[in-house]
Amino acid sequence: MSKQVDQALVYQEPKGKKWTGPQIVLTVIVLILSLSCLLPFINVAAVSLSSKSAILRGDVSFWPVELDFTAYKAIFADPSMPHSLFFTISITVAYTAFSMILTVLMAYPLTKKRLRGRNFFSFLALFTMYFSGGTIPIYLNIKELGLLDTPWSLILPGMLSTYNMIILKSFFSALPKELEEAAIIDGANDFQVLLRIYLPLSMASLATLTLFYAVGKWNSFQDALYYINNKAYQPLQLKLYNIIKGSQAVDIAAMEGGSSAVATSVSESIEPATIIFATLPILVVYPFVQRYFVKGVTIGAIKG
Repeated sequence: MSKQVDQALVYQEPKGKKWTGPQIVLTVIVLILSLSCLLPFINVAAVSLSSKSAILRGDVSFWPVELDFTAYKAIFADPSMPHSLFFTISITVAYTAFSMILTVLMAYPLTKKRLRGRNFFSFLALFTMYFSGGTIPIYLNIKELGLLDTPWSLILPGMLSTYNMIILKSFFSALPKELEEAAIIDGANDFQVLLRIYLPLSMASLATLTLFYAVGKWNSFQDALYYINNKAYQPLQLKLYNIIKGSQAVDIAAMEGGSSAVATSVSESIEPATIIFATLPILVVYPFVQRYFVKGVTIGAIKG
């Protein structure tokens, strides 16, 4: 009898996976959405490596035509570009670190029912999601604080995201209360519970919010456009904005016959080359936290 059981376990026919209609439709939709996000980036990279004549002829699609590195040479020939890159990295790291500290310190107390005025503080946080003072009042506030033309004007404003705080608060609320009660019985205070229980169990959510903050600050340029005049404090995205404006001016000058041949040849590919230069660092970082992304958001949405 045991021999027949062994044979039945050994000689099992492999079961092929059957695709259902909804699965096929969903896979096709996801594939189309993925291509719609990936192909434009590939096109920008191909244009940045193509010659101006090929770009003007419309021959460039998803592969470089008449390979040309002139645009990248022009970018690296500008000493302000590497400086702006490292400055942007430092600003992004500082902003993300401070933002995560504030987010944790606000989300954790709001999960405690014993906190007096918890509903009031939650209302104040939610109020900022729907109503804002506006650009001019915020600018005047930054000016009165003496933060204009300083790196702090790129860090302090908007350092706490209510949306991210709600995600982390929901994640904290979903953690088992028995762990906190056991720690309190052992003599732990609130800060010890936060540092030794909540934060280690929330690495997925923390990594996701860190990505949110870092990508948001890396892509922002309007705050620098409003608050920064000193070229030493211009982040990379503001440099990209100025380069695009400059390339448009070169195109206009070329149409009027007042532009040099070198500037005109670079103007068609300088924009995509600068976009690749500004986007590549965050793309390098993203794969290391991508595996936490879906897990962190979905777990934080289990409980309100």
